[in-house]
Amino acid sequence: MIAITEKTLQDLQFPTVLETLSDICNTDIGKEKALNITPFREKETLMEALLQTSEYVSSFQNNNAIPNHGFDAITHEIKFLGIEDSFLEVGSFRKIATLSATSNFLLNFLKKFEDYYPNLNARAAKVEYTKNIITLIDEVVDKYGEIKDNASPDLLNIRRNMNVVRGKVNQSFGVALSQYNGLGYLDDIKESFVQNRRVLAVLAMYRRKVKGTILGSSKTGSIAYIEPEATLRYSRELSNLEYEEKEEITRILKQLSNAIRPYLPLLVEYQEFLSDIDVIAAKAKYANKINAILPQITEERRLFFRDAYHPILYLNNKQKNEVTHPQTIELNQDNRIIVISGPNAGGKTISLKTVGLLQLMLQSGMLIPVHERSETFLFDRILTDIGDNQSIENHLSTYSYRLKNMNYFLKKCNRKTMFLIDEFGTGSDPDLGGALAEIFLEEFYHREAFGIITTHYSNLKILANELPCAQNANMLFDEKTLEPLYKLVLGQAGSSFTFEVAQKNGIPFGLINRAKKKIETGKVRFDKTIATLQKERSKLEKTSQTLKEEESKAREEGKKMENINVKIKQKLESYQELYDSNQKTIYIGQKIEDISEKYFNNKNKKELIGEFLKIIEIENSKRKKISAKEAKVITEKKKEIIKEVEVKVEEIRTIKKEKKLKPVIEKPKPILKLGDRVRMADGKAVGTIDSIEKNKATVNYGIFTSKVSLDELELVEAVKK
Repeated sequence: MIAITEKTLQDLQFPTVLETLSDICNTDIGKEKALNITPFREKETLMEALLQTSEYVSSFQNNNAIPNHGFDAITHEIKFLGIEDSFLEVGSFRKIATLSATSNFLLNFLKKFEDYYPNLNARAAKVEYTKNIITLIDEVVDKYGEIKDNASPDLLNIRRNMNVVRGKVNQSFGVALSQYNGLGYLDDIKESFVQNRRVLAVLAMYRRKVKGTILGSSKTGSIAYIEPEATLRYSRELSNLEYEEKEEITRILKQLSNAIRPYLPLLVEYQEFLSDIDVIAAKAKYANKINAILPQITEERRLFFRDAYHPILYLNNKQKNEVTHPQTIELNQDNRIIVISGPNAGGKTISLKTVGLLQLMLQSGMLIPVHERSETFLFDRILTDIGDNQSIENHLSTYSYRLKNMNYFLKKCNRKTMFLIDEFGTGSDPDLGGALAEIFLEEFYHREAFGIITTHYSNLKILANELPCAQNANMLFDEKTLEPLYKLVLGQAGSSFTFEVAQKNGIPFGLINRAKKKIETGKVRFDKTIATLQKERSKLEKTSQTLKEEESKAREEGKKMENINVKIKQKLESYQELYDSNQKTIYIGQKIEDISEKYFNNKNKKELIGEFLKIIEIENSKRKKISAKEAKVITEKKKEIIKEVEVKVEEIRTIKKEKKLKPVIEKPKPILKLGDRVRMADGKAVGTIDSIEKNKATVNYGIFTSKVSLDELELVEAVKK
């Protein structure tokens, strides 16, 4: 059973992720569901949710895009149908029909493409497919949300009668309008509408001469609005028919409500299904935004997040066109706890939050932005102590609150727990608080919990170094500028760079020295050693980066050499063909020379022709029949080869001429003396010559000396006289 407290969700900014997710949802119910997402309690349901989201993400890349799942909520309609003898308005039935049609279409689609979306179809298979609801509604309500004329025989008759009476109303009114207009009793506007009824605009002086009912007058009283007597009779008849229509429509809506009421559980299911799909779609769209994937979830106790991004930071930086630095973190049975140290503003808290938030998102059925080779297992609890923990309402200080929190950790911590603590041990006397923090850390360690903490306390760094299954880590800083590089490095504690940062921010050097004298020498030396090691680590990182770049260049050069080698082989083959062709030409030439000499001596034409034919037949027997087009290609190829050979020969001749003209001038090698600054011809380290014996020099590199042949040394700087 997974139990994550509200405090942990707030500490890791999980509600911010849910708000983004809610904004992506299409439906109001989906938005509400997204805001109420919490970690799954069962692994089986969690895996279903993760695979469903992963399948939806895949739909963005394939040709079988999942169809629209939008709908108008029918929560109000569901409540009304639950009340006996209640009935719905006509517009509600149109919403129900649309919801039913959308559900049916999606159910059919997922069944058809089950091979692509097996887990989404498994969710859909729990919902019943039926057209009965749509059929019942379509018999009564048209596509515009109006009751059809043929919804019942009585309604059809009533509406026919209404049309007839409306015709009589218009006809009788038309007769009265013509009659009184001809007599000059009407105002210029002639007619108007009062109480939704058609009336004559009669001049006040003639109102007694017009038969009918006065329904009103103009503001000035100059016009009386009169409904003619004949029209009034038909209007009353029309009002009666309208009443009958309303009564019949109410009866039809009650009947339809009673017919739909048995499907109430199914309508609830439809709304649940479509809103679930809406949340899954939102998770998939969010995953696309942050380049998230589903890492491998193992039974083995191992968390390995490679190139992990903090999703909130990633999206904020993306908006500002700024770079977000990924982190690689690993926790396993043999390396359960990581203690991150180093100066503030280096990214320690973000690294800690990244691990917690990604694990929380994953256990809530969301994909996470990590490398595809990442993997993790599921925790029963994630405990956090991050940020300012001063409790105003309980009148607790930061340290009291943290101690209360640690007490809760001690009660709940076990081998299925991950704890994340920021600035561990702070808020009290450094020595006393540090000692208590050390005991807490030992307790968490012995319970085999996984955890990441950030701290400035030296005793916690030393403890992490001493415990076999814990290790130090630090955030890299540029050793010259002291600017953060936002890269987590495991295996080494980080210095707080307290004095270095103070010096960089302009604090006078004299004050810094006085501060150094105030504290124990051992602490300063320890922190200085760590700082030096971090600087060396930064240098190694840069060297490693340079080596990677060099390796990449070497690979490219290797590929180029391979391409050149292939071209050279092709040219050699072409030259060989040319050589064979030339040898053949020379051989035929010698044969012709011999035949010519014989003919010159014996003048025998018959023998001459025979010899020629013999040579031609021998050559033809070696040939294959080729088309004129192929012959042309071969000829062109030969011409190209000859041209290339001529160009190469010319280049070689030019180079030889230049070499003869330019004499090689060698620089005289400087004579090395005591005190000269030198380095090895193939090295970078610079040292000073302490002594010279025969052809060897003793070079002092500061921390060691070395005897080196003078021929292998280069002068860097001559000794100043």
